[in-house]
Amino acid sequence: MRIRAFTPRDLTALTDLTIETFRPFYEASFCPLIGETVFANQHGDWRDDYRREVPRLHAPERHLYVAVAEAGDDNGDDNDDGDGLAGYVAWSVDPDRRSGSISHLAVSAPHRRHHVGTALCEHAFAHMRSLGAEVVEIGTGGDPFHAPARALYERLGCTARPTAVYYRQL
Repeated sequence: MRIRAFTPRDLTALTDLTIETFRPFYEASFCPLIGETVFANQHGDWRDDYRREVPRLHAPERHLYVAVAEAGDDNGDDNDDGDGLAGYVAWSVDPDRRSGSISHLAVSAPHRRHHVGTALCEHAFAHMRSLGAEVVEIGTGGDPFHAPARALYERLGCTARPTAVYYRQL
């Protein structure tokens, strides 16, 4: 696996990966939990939201960064079936507050449970440190879908801050 900086040619693949990664959350977890009306109001256009959001994730002039993990075999043969996009991480740095924030982490299904998320987060952490950040914030859901993300962040030494968000149809 190789981690590298985002390039514009990555945009379509990153958008597709984001939609595919979070599809089970929106369709099988979140919508049934909160109901159709609230879902339609809050996240009914979630695919298009990502299509608008992902292109804005990388803007170094605004302290926004993206790194991409490319999969590949370990023997240098670029024809392995495991080649391709393994995942990506997006983060920002607030130099004045000396803090960073990971906004997006997505790993393709074939590459999950192979430490790709760990490597991407550690890459982002190192970049944040190089820009003067002393702390990082990473948010995720408290639902079963997000359990692997919570486990990853805890393995990375992050401390959870319990929070609750309530929805109600009026």
